[in-house]
Amino acid sequence: MSFGGKAAERLANKIVLITGASSGIGAATAHEFASAANGHIRLILTARRESRLTELAEELKKAYAPIKVHTAKLDVSDTASIEPFVSSLPEEFADIDVLINNAGKALGRETVGEIETADVAGMMQTNVVGLINVTQAVLPIFKKKNAGDVVNIGSIAGREAYPGGSVYCATKAAVNFFTHALRKELISTKIRVLEVDPGAVETEFSMVRFRGDQAAADKVYEGTEPLTAEDIAEVIVFGVTRRQNTVIAETLVFPSNQAGSAHIHRNS
Repeated sequence: MSFGGKAAERLANKIVLITGASSGIGAATAHEFASAANGHIRLILTARRESRLTELAEELKKAYAPIKVHTAKLDVSDTASIEPFVSSLPEEFADIDVLINNAGKALGRETVGEIETADVAGMMQTNVVGLINVTQAVLPIFKKKNAGDVVNIGSIAGREAYPGGSVYCATKAAVNFFTHALRKELISTKIRVLEVDPGAVETEFSMVRFRGDQAAADKVYEGTEPLTAEDIAEVIVFGVTRRQNTVIAETLVFPSNQAGSAHIHRNS
């Protein structure tokens, strides 16, 4: 989607860091930024799957010259790796302007008492601790120039809990409150803090949640028309490309057949 000349002007030569960029919302957001900037942008793409990042970088370079892309394997749940990653970025990518905290996951649909300890730790460490640590590593760059955008990808699950999602909902609620507090802490600066909370989006998310069970993943969207990763990417880029004094603080995005985390109309 094109946001016009103003968006391209506001993104020109910006440096954007996207976590969880190998697929889904992260990959779509990379494409959306590249398109909106007419290629005049620098993207830092991180994820655990390095080969997917390499493929994405090649796609972007072919489609959006003169874009510059730096890829790096980064697991945000590995606390010790985050600060060294940020501090060792190549010089032309070091002065980050926009942070998209997109990396996240849900594991299983077990109810409390049956949840694997490893799943609790995995979701908490990625969705909450990782997001906070990446933000803390990047924020000094923003504070030094009194400019920058932090965009946290939350979820309707952080606003409205549902059975079988207790830990995931808790992690996204934590993201929501962290985002609120961060925005208030930065109120005297020109650093913007945004949160985008998707409803049902059809990506690899459900495949990860159901540990590769395609039938179970498909059932999540059965009888519905879910959002696409591109829908969310458009919202993210829209928020970032507003006039500096305009903060799209929170955005809740549903498909037209959804009105809550578990309130979804399904065609028979």
